[in-house]
Amino acid sequence: MPVGMIYARRLAVLATSATLAGTGFLATAPAAQAAMPTPVSAATARTYLAALTVKAEGSSSGYSRDLFPHWITQSGACNTRETVLKRDGVNVVTDSSCAATSGSWYSQYDGATWTVASDLDIDHMVPLAEAWRSGANSWTTSQRQSFANDLTRPQLIAVTDNVNQSKGDQDPAEWLPSRTAYRCTYARAWVHVKYYWNLSVDSAEKSALQSVLNGC
Repeated sequence: MPVGMIYARRLAVLATSATLAGTGFLATAPAAQAAMPTPVSAATARTYLAALTVKAEGSSSGYSRDLFPHWITQSGACNTRETVLKRDGVNVVTDSSCAATSGSWYSQYDGATWTVASDLDIDHMVPLAEAWRSGANSWTTSQRQSFANDLTRPQLIAVTDNVNQSKGDQDPAEWLPSRTAYRCTYARAWVHVKYYWNLSVDSAEKSALQSVLNGC
């Protein structure tokens, strides 16, 4: 499940330096650290994980992204996507409508740095469809809107668009960031979000999370 507004889906692997330059990718750019809210520690995440309800994943029947209204206005002309882009980037300049016109973004999932905002998706750490199958199907629309725009928990992060698209709605038993140095943070954030929002985990998901957290 891709998140955010998809502006320019990559149709091929970026193969040459000319292509990289043309798409706003900086192979040697300094890595600016995304400022997603810090997740709980590995020890706390292990405690939270042990407390989560373990059950078979539910059905996707009835699911629609429209049931999770996003991106909502956060302040002034800025919606959630624009707020995260500004938060996670370095030297971000925005126009009068809050659209990012320049800046630099480091994608924690794959280690790529981008200078064009349309190359970034805003990933829902716990994807909307995954949340639906883990208990959000019984929430009110208001609750789902809060979840889809949650800036307080480590739920939203700017990452390379087609990396986010490759993640889709998969859980950690099915997908983890290719940048192994970020997997501990990823697992801590995933558990933090699921615990706060009282979402369940399936057995394979729990095992994958335990494996990552035990190595943190």
